[in-house]
Amino acid sequence: MVKKSKINKKKYKKEIDTKYNLSVYWSFLKKYKTQTIFTLFITFIIAVTYVVEKFLFKVVIDNGTEFANGIMTSQAYINILLIVVGVFFSSLIIRIILNFTQIRMAINLSGKMTVDLKRKFFDHIINLSHSFHTTHKTGSLISRIIRGAGGIERMNDVIIFNTAPLIFQLILVSASLIYFNLIPALVIFLTAILFIGYSIYTQNKSKPLGAINYKTEDIEKSNIADFLMNIDSIRYFGKEKKVQSKFKKLSENSKKTFVRYENFFSQLTAGQLLILGLGLFFLIYFPMIEFLEGALSIGDVVFIYTIYGNIAGPLWGFVHGTRQYYKAMVDFESLFQYAKIEQEIKDNPDAKKLKITQGEVEFKNIDFNYGKRKMFRKFNLKVPKNKKYALVGHSGCGKSTLVNLLYRLYDVDSGSVLIDLQNIREVKQESLRKEMSIVPQECMLFDDTIYNNIAFSKPDATKKEVIRAMKFAQLDKMIKDFPKKEKTIVGERGVKLSGGEKQRVSIARAILADKKILVLDEATSSLDSQTEHEIQADLAKLMQGRTSIIIAHRLSTIMHADKIIVMKKGKIVQMGKHKDLIRQEGEYKHLWNLQKGGYIK
Repeated sequence: MVKKSKINKKKYKKEIDTKYNLSVYWSFLKKYKTQTIFTLFITFIIAVTYVVEKFLFKVVIDNGTEFANGIMTSQAYINILLIVVGVFFSSLIIRIILNFTQIRMAINLSGKMTVDLKRKFFDHIINLSHSFHTTHKTGSLISRIIRGAGGIERMNDVIIFNTAPLIFQLILVSASLIYFNLIPALVIFLTAILFIGYSIYTQNKSKPLGAINYKTEDIEKSNIADFLMNIDSIRYFGKEKKVQSKFKKLSENSKKTFVRYENFFSQLTAGQLLILGLGLFFLIYFPMIEFLEGALSIGDVVFIYTIYGNIAGPLWGFVHGTRQYYKAMVDFESLFQYAKIEQEIKDNPDAKKLKITQGEVEFKNIDFNYGKRKMFRKFNLKVPKNKKYALVGHSGCGKSTLVNLLYRLYDVDSGSVLIDLQNIREVKQESLRKEMSIVPQECMLFDDTIYNNIAFSKPDATKKEVIRAMKFAQLDKMIKDFPKKEKTIVGERGVKLSGGEKQRVSIARAILADKKILVLDEATSSLDSQTEHEIQADLAKLMQGRTSIIIAHRLSTIMHADKIIVMKKGKIVQMGKHKDLIRQEGEYKHLWNLQKGGYIK
């Protein structure tokens, strides 16, 4: 359902932690301080060239006045004009070269910082806890990383093209005008202060609306991703129009918040034009009085008037820059907040890499709560090396939770999980997971070739090893009719393959990994009976010499396990071989009778 929420401006205003966002931005910028300083120096020289042009115009007018009044000869005036032309074109060429260099350096700087930001947050997010990824939508995460990268470019542009030019022009123009007369310098300075102050104050009021706008956009994008990822479900139930209706509401809501946010800036224009207009009036008024009194030349008045344009342009640019600044802050806020989230499952500072040699697994006296739900209390289970242990029971009994604890996706509240008598909390998480192989219940594949999806578990594997794993999983029979064989692209999440085909790829991937501990989480659930029968023999061979933990709803798949662990509400209620358990009154016999070789409901 599409939920409507009330807009709380105060909430969003508080959410934007400008100080923190700027500190994170600075952490990226400071790596390139030399490049930034040089780019700003270029910006300063460009500002100087604009002042030079206005001064040249003053020289032409003042000397032209003298020539018109017969004070200066034509040859002298021509010589001055030639000098002016030479300086003008020199200044123009310098500005063209520097502008080109400035833009290239700004692009290069933004490119480097954007890559740094994307890598930092991708690496950070991908290492966050399992619980984080189960509570955050993929579409929203992607959107925020992309927007955060865009915020870096916006922020750089604000500094290089909006803020720095205004500061430099204010310094240069004020200094130039003070040389002629103090009052015009004060007028320009006060005009700039009023213009900037009014613009910042007004735009600051738009920050909550900006946060709301982007929040709404995030909701829209995450729902689009959700709809597209579940396109098959939408079609199977004929809900295209219902989903279209939901998206219509989402897009309409996005439009309303966008229009409200963008329209907020329209009120800026009137006030800004009034401030600039009054500034121009007083800038002309005072110099004209000085001119009439003979204290200033007509060239001085023209210089003062034309140099006002050097400030007006950057002022408008600064307004655009402040708007981009606030957008960047909102973009940063939506992404940088993740930097405050720490990995819940942390390696000890002295953690070592795990190397599994025997493959003995033990859950020793463990307690574990999943949120407020109590899962295990003083739970004990030992899986000897090279043995096949099967976990069975109704959904929610704790089978998959045990696997999650073994992989340390969660930490136990008390007790310990041991592999080869070593507590897994004392080893590096990545080394722990590298040392085990799994065929998960839901097989998610990369949008890549079948070959590369299998080789993912062992990137340095030879082609011979990959092909052997494919044959082991009966995959060679499947792909023989594919035009590109193992080079076939499987599509996003393996959408181009059937459920059984995807499971075969997943099994081949686990086979190639060749680890001492093997976890089969419904490994054959997507296979038809004939294929399952064929692959069971191969899996039996695969499990030889390995510690195997099998999760199964289909009891017929675990009849030959060394021991079957029957679980109910986080407890072991029965334990033994199939032939013994089937003769006993209890949960296992009850489950067997329910399914008669089928699935536990």
